[in-house]
Amino acid sequence: MKVEIVPHDPAWRGKFENESKQVAFAFGENLVVIHHIGSTAIPNIHAKPIIDMLVEVKDIAKVDQQTDAIAALGYEGMGEFGIPGRRYFRKHDTTGTRTHHIHTFALSSSTEITRHLAFRDYMIAYPEDAHKYSELKRQLAKQYPDDIYGYMDGKDGFIKEMQTKAVAWWAAQKLES
Repeated sequence: MKVEIVPHDPAWRGKFENESKQVAFAFGENLVVIHHIGSTAIPNIHAKPIIDMLVEVKDIAKVDQQTDAIAALGYEGMGEFGIPGRRYFRKHDTTGTRTHHIHTFALSSSTEITRHLAFRDYMIAYPEDAHKYSELKRQLAKQYPDDIYGYMDGKDGFIKEMQTKAVAWWAAQKLES
């Protein structure tokens, strides 16, 4: 997979909103909420132009029964895909370019949900760290233009460090409110 990192596009928010309406319909009454996550949800940073959605559902087992409805939207079901309790889907456009990811978790998966939302919100609240992340991604995309695994491995340490900060920050925010 080619690694393409582009400047932030304000249209990403609208793409999320449009796609999330269709995704909500596919999940039906099992749906709790859909969040825009990942780098396209963080203003002013470079990102792969792929819209990431975190879908919270009541019952993760029902998602397996809803796979056909999600596939009808053009998504490929990938099962847990490395994260226990998750259901992961990916979508490509007609040229084969990846456009969307759906990360689905049951409400009971609060650790995974918090990890994703805290990271996003922390990066929005701390633009200096978001800028460092953006620059790292740009550097790694140049270093690994055709190696998605090299790119991902290069981000791993930074992401883990930021997630630790983000989750602590998130918890402190919850205590203050």
